[in-house]
Amino acid sequence: MRGATSPGFGDTMSDATFFPSNPFDAGDDKLHEECGVFGVVGVTDAANFVALGLHALQHRGQEAGGIVSYHPETGFNSARRFGYVRDNFTRQSLMDTLPGQLAIGHVRYSTAGSKAAAIRDVQPFFGEFSMGGAAIAHNGNITNADALRRELIERGSIFQSSSDSECIIHLMARSLQRDIPARMEDALRRVEGAFSVVAMTRTKLIGVRDPLGVRPLVLGKVADGWVLSSETCALDIIGADYVREIDPGEMVVITAEHGVESIRPFRPAKSRFCIFEHVYFSRPDSIIGHRSVYETRRQIGVELARETPVEADLVCPVPDSGTPAAIGFAAESGIPYGMGIVRNQYMGRTFIEPTEQIRNMGVRLKLTSTAR
Repeated sequence: MRGATSPGFGDTMSDATFFPSNPFDAGDDKLHEECGVFGVVGVTDAANFVALGLHALQHRGQEAGGIVSYHPETGFNSARRFGYVRDNFTRQSLMDTLPGQLAIGHVRYSTAGSKAAAIRDVQPFFGEFSMGGAAIAHNGNITNADALRRELIERGSIFQSSSDSECIIHLMARSLQRDIPARMEDALRRVEGAFSVVAMTRTKLIGVRDPLGVRPLVLGKVADGWVLSSETCALDIIGADYVREIDPGEMVVITAEHGVESIRPFRPAKSRFCIFEHVYFSRPDSIIGHRSVYETRRQIGVELARETPVEADLVCPVPDSGTPAAIGFAAESGIPYGMGIVRNQYMGRTFIEPTEQIRNMGVRLKLTSTAR
């Protein structure tokens, strides 16, 4: 049987060719972080909202997750665990240790080059400053992290993890600014690369997007509180209303009492949003750049059928992210759509495995043919 397979949106290494900001450095086989961040302020039991948000963002990071909350009586509290959100942050005994109306969370993939993960690499990261504590959760890849790390260590900083994100905390500690949002501005001006950051102090929820807008970050409203999230699909799960995207180069400082303050600390730059968010990383029910991810993928299939028509009996998707494209290709070409490959829903994303051999085995475990 002749078949037209949807474009390379399956969970294999070939997907990286669609990604201008390739998660693999040229000449190596090491992975950089692709994560999800979520934060809530102004709601009772904020950590429970964060746990639900992280569950919706699980596709962005399946190795580990963490939550930090703040309560006036108990101060900052944190929990970091390996594995899925559902296996850790659904236990009431754990969630009871994270009280308060302000919390942030993070789900992660492996740090670049890491062979064996350590719990110290799991975010959010926390630091105590002279004006109080702060926690940060970072999605992106800091390209000058090695240089910053060497400089900071030479000046006396002691790193607790191998993550590039920890550089932000140390840069904040060395800043001479008088409050934490200003210190974060100061620190991020020295950072190069991609960063969508959700952070918190004792009273503030902070969100920042790098000037190029490489990674997504959105603002939502839930009851009397506010939400920051990597994707809109995580707003839906807690019943929050989508407000808007955080603009590239924008910082928002949010309090329960005063709402959202917008700051523009960076020099304007031309947006360089990562197309791989639309092609692969994001959930199809998310809205990115004011456009449905599902509709973008479906339209890619339509355009492919127009630009590269083929004679075939069946259009088969490579699940899951290739399914909308296959639907679009079939509709435009008139070729019947059918499932030629079945995905094992209990397998994670195989492109993030550390070696090509393991990735190839993972693909065989996850994707099987319906033809016999």
